[in-house]
Amino acid sequence: MANDPLVVRARGLWRELASAPVAFGAEGDVSVVAAPASRLGPPGWVGVVVLGGAAVVTAPTEEAAARVREALAGLAAGELADPAVLTSMLPIGRVLGPAALAYVSEAAFRPADPGGLSVEQLPAGHPELTALERSAGAADADEAGLDEITSPAFAVRLDGRIAAAAGYRRWPARTAHLAVLTAPGRRGRGLARVAGSEAVRHALAQDLLPQWRARVPASRRVANALGFTDLGTQLSAEPA
Repeated sequence: MANDPLVVRARGLWRELASAPVAFGAEGDVSVVAAPASRLGPPGWVGVVVLGGAAVVTAPTEEAAARVREALAGLAAGELADPAVLTSMLPIGRVLGPAALAYVSEAAFRPADPGGLSVEQLPAGHPELTALERSAGAADADEAGLDEITSPAFAVRLDGRIAAAAGYRRWPARTAHLAVLTAPGRRGRGLARVAGSEAVRHALAQDLLPQWRARVPASRRVANALGFTDLGTQLSAEPA
């Protein structure tokens, strides 16, 4: 798996986000590094990314990295995707995640059949996108991240209102971080798949690597339907 082109590109992204010299080792390996500027989690937190069977862990200081390295010694990379394992080994407060990291190549992409739905393009930050986020509530809107996209938004309208929309934020290493949101009461009808399909198509046309990060099973199912493959996990933990 380590030689899979998707894994290679995804690992390149997260190495860059680690903001410190670190590499994914062989399958099962856990590499821990001090990285005060790490973007694997909020500032000052421990960040964990498992990709292709190997893990990279960042800690805010050299002292913290030494403690983490000692605590996690002997653990396999896959075990770090379980928050219960981390909290049993380290003094940890809050945990964000785990979130599945999924990616798709142009060859594996399975565009959604719109089934008579039309998809319109809106600029990022359009007032109707803000209205969609308000209708979804703060928790779902934050999870989707539609307010952070740098691409156009691809929206499905029902009864005159935007029912679902998708786009992506341009991340380092030529990565397109997908954002998809569906209005409450409109879910389960395939709208996210139709809107997300157009966002993925746009990203691939720009030669970007589409990344779908999701904690919610329904979101993961949409990604899988579009051809995405789960390659790893991300989570972060606040030192107690």
